Amino acid sequence: MLTQRQFQLLKFIHQYMQEHGTPPSFEEMRAALGLRSKSGIHRLISGLEERGYIRRLAYRARALEVLKPPLLPGGGKRLVARPAPPPAAPPVTSNVVRPEFRPARRPGLLAGVAGNVDLPVYGRIAAGTPIEALADHGTTMDVPAVLLGEGEHYVLQVVGDSMIDAGIQDGDWVVIRRAETAESGEIVVALIDDREVTLKRLRKRGASIALEAANSAYETRIFGPNQVKVQGKLVGLLRRY
Repeated sequence: MLTQRQFQLLKFIHQYMQEHGTPPSFEEMRAALGLRSKSGIHRLISGLEERGYIRRLAYRARALEVLKPPLLPGGGKRLVARPAPPPAAPPVTSNVVRPEFRPARRPGLLAGVAGNVDLPVYGRIAAGTPIEALADHGTTMDVPAVLLGEGEHYVLQVVGDSMIDAGIQDGDWVVIRRAETAESGEIVVALIDDREVTLKRLRKRGASIALEAANSAYETRIFGPNQVKVQGKLVGLLRRY
């Protein structure tokens, strides 16, 4: 059973996709329903997804799939928005040899889709707090789709200057891909002794794990293999000037 707002949003998304071939933006949904902020749209989208009426497609901007159209509650033909094909190359009208670029490995992100993807914001990295406890399910951030790859992603705000020599400053927003393992030398979100979360460069030293700061004012910390759990790897950085 859908609420009136959920039904209105589902109907708007379905009609919009039939007319335009692509889902509406969150701003267009907000305006259509007369809501004051996009946070209400996020809650309605989550409710529709939980009830099996729509599905969000990962790694694509504004990508939704309608599983149950509003006029067919028991099911219906799936309607999927696909990226528009790239424009045809202009005809050769001179003796200039035009390069034939190969398509990007993941055209859904790099060539066919422009815009942003909404990612959950997990707040600020704070000692004494597991990463799950930082999640603010009502807050998201628009992140350029080209920064993302495979897997699940989230955003953290950096506190402190321990990674400034790696180009990460206090107040920066970092894009993290959720992961449980990392290679030596990668910058990771690490949970120490199930108590403290930190953003550091991971080094494997035999059976030990070293977490290195990118600032000579901070010491490298050494831990046993069972003391450190990788919770994600750095894949991007956003900064407001």
